[in-house]
Amino acid sequence: MAEQLVNELTVNRPIEEAWAVITDVERIAPCLPGAQLQEIEGEVYRGVVKVKLGAITPEFKGQATFLEQDDAAHRAVIKAEGRDVKGRGNAAAEITAQAESLSPTSTKVIVTTDLAVTGTVARFGRNVMGDVSKRLMNEFANNLNEMLDEQPAPAASGVDLAAASPPGDANDAPAVGDAATSALGADVPTSDADATAVDDGTIAGEASATPRIRRIDSPATEPIDLAGLAGPVILKRLAPVIVALLVVLFLLRRRR
Repeated sequence: MAEQLVNELTVNRPIEEAWAVITDVERIAPCLPGAQLQEIEGEVYRGVVKVKLGAITPEFKGQATFLEQDDAAHRAVIKAEGRDVKGRGNAAAEITAQAESLSPTSTKVIVTTDLAVTGTVARFGRNVMGDVSKRLMNEFANNLNEMLDEQPAPAASGVDLAAASPPGDANDAPAVGDAATSALGADVPTSDADATAVDDGTIAGEASATPRIRRIDSPATEPIDLAGLAGPVILKRLAPVIVALLVVLFLLRRRR
């Protein structure tokens, strides 16, 4: 099943601050219902998304990467893909986020998702998936704004080092290398021959060939209850059937 879903959310922050948060996957991951970020390798983010469908609880394990990120235009494109760990289906999505300023203190984000789903979750129709995605986006926006309200606004960037330095002759200030040497209590290498091995087995000053995998110690998340989120829509679809059954029962009782 392939669908395009369009949703909007409002972030209670100026656009530059809101955009910095929205594109910080590690920071917003706890706000995503059912999602748990587990590790980061370079620009690849891996984790799981848990879904509940009655007694069935599919768990999609996958990864997400940024295909585009234009900070000046406040536009980003993310590719995400995952597979149910028990082989009951898979999902792939290309998600485009476009932010625009609503006011000096609020930002609107339009999220367009091109979604392809197979397996158990695919049995839901377009109306149901659209309703579910809207409710999930509202829940995400609420969680995100609550998180931002609990955290202080970021300090202004760009520290004036000259203003922060004590008065005195600039020549009296220690060199950066000398300061580092004093702080570490050891000599700073001055050549490649003096470089020492670092904890990951590479040589200081030598770039690692492959990005390191960083594990994320995040708490387990509760699965998304799709049946609960889509309940009103499913009930609406079943309403004609329920009415027909009631009519049949009524007629059977009259015949008796």
